[in-house]
This record gives sequence, C-alpha cells and structure tokens, in this order.
Amino acid sequence: MAPITEVEGRRLPLSNLEKVLYPTGFTKAEVLHYYATVADVLLPHLRERPVSFLRYPDGPDGQVFFTKNVPPGTPDWVTTAEVPRSEGPARMVLVEDLPSLMWAANLVAEFHTHQWRITDPGEADRIVFDLDPGPPATVVHCCEVALWLRERLAEDGFEAYAKTSGSKGLHLLAAVRGSSSEQVSEYAKALAVEAEKAMPRLVLHQMKRSLRPGKVFVDWSQNAARKTTAAPYTLRARAEPLVSAPVTWQEVEDCRSPGGMALQAPDIPPRLQDFGDLLAPLLAPDEAGTLP
Repeated sequence: MAPITEVEGRRLPLSNLEKVLYPTGFTKAEVLHYYATVADVLLPHLRERPVSFLRYPDGPDGQVFFTKNVPPGTPDWVTTAEVPRSEGPARMVLVEDLPSLMWAANLVAEFHTHQWRITDPGEADRIVFDLDPGPPATVVHCCEVALWLRERLAEDGFEAYAKTSGSKGLHLLAAVRGSSSEQVSEYAKALAVEAEKAMPRLVLHQMKRSLRPGKVFVDWSQNAARKTTAAPYTLRARAEPLVSAPVTWQEVEDCRSPGGMALQAPDIPPRLQDFGDLLAPLLAPDEAGTLP
C-alpha cells in the first residue's frame, strides 16, 4: 500500500517513491521533493490555467502520453473547470494549491499551460515564442535570436523574459492584455517573419522539417488558444531531470556552449535564493503591454 502523506489537511497516497525515473538515478521521491521545494514560485504560474499533463510514469524511456481531460481517480477536492474546445467543452484540472500540486506530481508529468486564464479564456495574457534549434544549431544560436526578439518586443512596449525549454531550446515570454489569442498569434507570426528577414541564415518561421537543419525555428504557433507550452519550473521527460527554468538576460548574452542553459532540478533552489522568481513580473497586471 502506498504511504499516506498529509499536505495542508489533504491525505495523499504517494506511490513508488524509490522508483528511478531518470537514467541519472533521480527517483520519484526526488521529483516530489523538487516540486514541494519550488511550489511557492511554480503555483502562481499555474493558478487559473487549465493544465495538460505529459505523463511519463515509467520515466522518459517508457510510455509518454498527454492527459488533457481530468484523469480518472482525481480527488474531488482538486479544482477542475470546463474549458472551451472546437470539438466541444471539456473538463480539465486546475492546480491551485500545494495538495493539488503534490497530487499532480505523483502522476509523474510535465505541466503544460495555455496562454490565457480560465477566468477569461477569450483574452490572451501572454505572448510566447518557442525557439527550437535544428542541429547543428544549438541553444547558443537560440540566445542570439532571443536577444533580437527582446529588442524588437521592446520597440512595441513589451518586456520580454527568457526561460530554458528544458530540452534543447529557449522560451521567450511577455505579458499582454486586451487581445485575443488569434490576434496575439498574428502579431507573434509577424515578428517571427521579421526575424527571418533580419537573420535569414539563422532564423526560420516555418515548421517545415526539411528547412530546419542549422536554423532556429521561431515557433509562434503556441499562442493559439488551443495550444499549450511547458510551464515555468516544470520538470521535463528527458534523460536528465532538466527543468524549464527562468534565466537572466546576462546568462543569455553570455551563453557560449550548448550545455550552458541545461538547468536540472538540483540547480533550481540555489537559483531561487539568488534571483527569486525571474518571471514574477509576468504575474503583475501593470507590466502587461498591448499590441500595436
């Protein structure tokens, strides 16, 4: 029988704690400990956002699958909400508090969120660019593109923030208000096209695989209302316990090696002590810009 742990008055069965989930030896107990440690900075980025789970219960080398609807066996105290979809409304999980976070972490999953809140699904509150390098391009090249996008966004009144994808690339985010996901998508696409014109040897705004080698794909499509992006501080289903973690612009400017942005779970608590939540301004309504 799984041990029962009480979290803020909620009783949680936490299973298979000694199970090794990552080839490096990182266990499920360490996964749960990581999420408990970063909960104070992670939860504000999850609240009021329907969460899709990319589950990997047997580790990244086992079965990996998306769970968008409320999973069977979800406790009745976990908040859920009806979410609009083109094929009809669906019910999804909202991770609003520490017990819900620890329940979700016990599923062994990446956390993915939309760029809007359930309180107003018709309005986007974030712009996101997923910078994805096609080998032999690396995160070093993503950083070069990110710096260009940062300056271009600033011209339109947006303050951009960077985080690692937790894989091989980089995410760029900015707070926005007063626009639909469709309008934000159009704006993001226009900037991706601009970036390609400014850096034609480096940047690609199209998803065509044949064009990807040696270039950075500026994926603007994740601004669509139906799309999700890896949440800040989520662990990823990779060979190592990599995290989609915020980075400073100085770190982006100084990036010189492909491993320079590879942040793992043990790296995050010391960074939080040094920097706090680098993405905290995204949570402040006054920081949001408007589309030109």
